Amino acid sequence: MKNKNILLAAVTASLLGASGYGLYSAGMHRGQTMTMTMATPMASAAASSPIGAAKAGDSGKKVLYWHDPMVPWQKFDKPGKSPFMDMQLVPVYADDAGDDGQVKISPRVQQNLGIRTAEVTRGNLMSAATAVGSVAYNERDVALVQARSNGFVERLYIRAPLDPVRKGQALAELYVPEWVAAQEEYLSVKRMQGTGMDGLLGGARQRMRLVGMTDDQIRLVEASGKVQARLTVFAPTSGVVSDLAVREGMTVMAGAPMFKINGLSTIWVNADVPESMAAQVRPGNAVEARTPALQGTVFKGKVSAILPDVNPATRTLKARIELANPSGQLVPGMFATINFSSAARKDILLVPTEAVIQTGTRSVVMVAQGDGKFIPVDVEIGSETNGQTEIRKGLDVGQKVVVSGQFLIDSEASLTGTETRMEGMATPTPSKAIGPTHRGEGKVESITKEEITISHGPIPTLQWGAMTMGFKVPAVGLPNNVAVGDTVVFEIHPIKDGAFEISTITPTAAAPMANKKDKAMDGATKMPAKPTGAAP
Repeated sequence: MKNKNILLAAVTASLLGASGYGLYSAGMHRGQTMTMTMATPMASAAASSPIGAAKAGDSGKKVLYWHDPMVPWQKFDKPGKSPFMDMQLVPVYADDAGDDGQVKISPRVQQNLGIRTAEVTRGNLMSAATAVGSVAYNERDVALVQARSNGFVERLYIRAPLDPVRKGQALAELYVPEWVAAQEEYLSVKRMQGTGMDGLLGGARQRMRLVGMTDDQIRLVEASGKVQARLTVFAPTSGVVSDLAVREGMTVMAGAPMFKINGLSTIWVNADVPESMAAQVRPGNAVEARTPALQGTVFKGKVSAILPDVNPATRTLKARIELANPSGQLVPGMFATINFSSAARKDILLVPTEAVIQTGTRSVVMVAQGDGKFIPVDVEIGSETNGQTEIRKGLDVGQKVVVSGQFLIDSEASLTGTETRMEGMATPTPSKAIGPTHRGEGKVESITKEEITISHGPIPTLQWGAMTMGFKVPAVGLPNNVAVGDTVVFEIHPIKDGAFEISTITPTAAAPMANKKDKAMDGATKMPAKPTGAAP
């Protein structure tokens, strides 16, 4: 009985052991299956492209270079981490980059920017310049009345300045003592009888002329036989008395000014003409003048002279305009608007004036290239009238120019790293360094006016690995002995906007060293040194 119990216990233990092993084996198999199922996505993720590389979905696009969107003008030939920001470099595709200074903008963005274009046309341009000025007396129509002899002012007919006078009107009456003696001498000689009196009579008549009497006054004395002790002064011309220098009871000396009379039949307008309009205004040009005081009245005249003097404060010249003023409506001090007209310029290129951007050193227009592409073009402009500007050089008929949104396009060019922009090409000045200088060695890949591209080895002081990137050319230019393909030793320093500029650059002297460097660069191309934080 005891043996049976022992046998039963052994069989039970064997069955339990087999069952446990089966359950353990099933559990192990299930665990392996779960492990494999979970590992599949990770393996797929490990097989994906590295960070910064072009995605498979973009295989149809050609990657031109990688850049940091915050520093778009710096280009890199490989993906990796930006040396400027804590971010990965972004690829720039051929379809998205601006070729030859172009910037591409999608139709939706164009609509948001409010971009409008207009065609370059041929036509005629009537130059019509406008200027403002003030009315003044015609200084060529002035009469000055002076005392011909010493005397006293007994009566004054014109008592206030700016009184109007007519030609032949009496102005004043003078008592002239010197005339009395000369006239009495003449009358005494005339009464004498006898031969040889003609000479004495002629001498007495000449003496009356010397004291200031006119031939008409002398004839009056001869005809009346009486002494004319008083002189009446008459106006020699019509106008206004702009200067009154005498009063009743005054003593006047010979030659003293008494009245100044300005004529009003013609009037001057001294117009301020900007220097830029000087070529359009010439003596003899017909003009039309309007004044706020006489609404609806147009005065016609011509340019009398361009005064050879420039106001240094306003940078304007004085154009002297002569206008007919038969009714005397125009008086000195009035403001007038002058419209200058000149011969029409025929068969010239025209664009809307708003399309032309003045940068200070050049004139630029944004030309639409089609397919959403735009490029700035330097132009030479001529005259401008009624919203149209003459284009002398830079454009052709039929091209489309942007008339609104130019600066927004320029901002878009800055964001996409387009090299050609609208800023002026002024004389370069050295960039201000904002950090220490770093040394590197490499091979010159390309040289442009603004940038030199170098395939360089690691730069430890910047924690940069081997890469190809562009550096700003110094303002003084590169040495003449630096050419594409040279192996060089260079120093760079940071400037504004995170860019780097060449401080010094020198070709390496030893050829073996250059060959060794080329091999090192080839090795760097195959197995680039990883910059700090760059993707594997």
